[in-house]
Amino acid sequence: QLWWGHQIPAWFDADGQVFVAEDEAAAQALAGAGIVLTRDSDVLDTWFSSALWPFGTLGWPEEYPSPLVGEGGAIASGEGRDAIASPTGSPSAADAAGPHPNPSPQGGGARSLLARHYPNDVLISGFDILFFWDARMAMQGLHFMKEVPWKTLYLHGLVRAADGSKMSKSKGNTVDPLGLIDTYGADALRFTMAAMESQGRDIKLDEKRVEGYRNFATKLWNATRFCQSNGIGASTTLAAPKAELAVNRWIIGEVVETLAKLDQAIADLRFDAMADAIYHFTWGSFCDWYLELIKPGFVNGEKQEMDAESKLVAGWVLDQILVMLHPFMPFITEELWHATGDRKYDLIHAKWPQPKADVDASAKAEVEWLIGLVGEVRTAKNELGIPPGTKMDAFVRDASAATSARLLSQAATIARLARLENVSLASAPEGGSIQLVIDEATFVLPLAGVIDLDAERTRITKAIEAATKEAKSLEGRLNNPAFVEKAKPEAVEKARADHAEKAAEAERLTAALARLG
Repeated sequence: QLWWGHQIPAWFDADGQVFVAEDEAAAQALAGAGIVLTRDSDVLDTWFSSALWPFGTLGWPEEYPSPLVGEGGAIASGEGRDAIASPTGSPSAADAAGPHPNPSPQGGGARSLLARHYPNDVLISGFDILFFWDARMAMQGLHFMKEVPWKTLYLHGLVRAADGSKMSKSKGNTVDPLGLIDTYGADALRFTMAAMESQGRDIKLDEKRVEGYRNFATKLWNATRFCQSNGIGASTTLAAPKAELAVNRWIIGEVVETLAKLDQAIADLRFDAMADAIYHFTWGSFCDWYLELIKPGFVNGEKQEMDAESKLVAGWVLDQILVMLHPFMPFITEELWHATGDRKYDLIHAKWPQPKADVDASAKAEVEWLIGLVGEVRTAKNELGIPPGTKMDAFVRDASAATSARLLSQAATIARLARLENVSLASAPEGGSIQLVIDEATFVLPLAGVIDLDAERTRITKAIEAATKEAKSLEGRLNNPAFVEKAKPEAVEKARADHAEKAAEAERLTAALARLG
């Protein structure tokens, strides 16, 4: 029985006759004098009783004083979370806010627990209990408190099995979250749930997704270790450091853009968009590219030191990542927060990022051009089976003045990341080559002595034919109404996924063949 439950208003006499009334006196009047009545010990259904939760748990109908607030609404020194000073030592937002606009009627200026927490801001609920719980909470809140219990109601989807079916013990397709946590960690499971929470859709909980986000946590851990090994530590400022190098001005701009995406997603309650923004920035922009771009190279066999500006900027960016990622992965971020510097407060009390910087358009254009060039060279090598470390020459046609300047300023980085030994504006030699178009310029990478061109053309042509044949076969099945209507939904979905994969493969191989000029 629920301690806050409503006991059923029904009384029984010795013969089992039932008398229903608002109170015992009314039931006794119905039964008659001298009749001994016994009240039903059960309570009303769970949903009806739980409708009292927003205020019944706060002492209602009594006005108990809040343990966090003293007279006049001032924060009691040393008590509760609101008394914790901000990182800068300045008063917190709660301190500056002053007395609550609706102080307790019994406590003078002091706020009661009920006044402090009712109404709340957001109720997060599964759509399937909209009527059973949410509507009843609203109705009882309006009746007893004269105000709805929350300002916003967020309805999320249901967590289903990987094939989309509802989890059921009888089917044996339930997923134990504690088992997933033991295997992949609480952070990975928490991030998975956020990333898959798209408004209006159920969540198909696939263990592979949880594993993937465990790998994301590992990526962040290794990136932090790289930073530590290169003398990159905690930042000392909220604002972005001053930067002269294009790569550092670019990554600061990426933080600004990511923060804007996060803030908008938070305002829209788009948990999937929040997770997507911080995931792609952390893994793609920071780990895969920024750390590679600033990684010190070797001169005459000796490793160079990372420049002081890049160390400062990298430390600041890593701090911003830990703060932005903390709501999704609180455990690893808190651990890394303290591992990267001597912190005077826990990460949960850190201020939300305030870069006080703008996106540098010229730096963004230059670094994205560089990333595009390196990416295209790597992709072309991979498609042709050329080892990634193979150094090649490049000849550039139709380069603009801006591209020529970038080639000059980024020469060392291009040589290190794209393995282009010589980049020349002269005419390319005759013969087979890779043709890459980057903006207005064409990069020609001669293949003489690197691969057998005729054999490679034959291999790619056969692969294109095989992928195209399979894609057409799958297209035929999908265009057959009998298959789409009668086959299991998961079989149709797999056919669509396979068709998209084979079509993309054929397109990619066709592009690779076209590059062999």
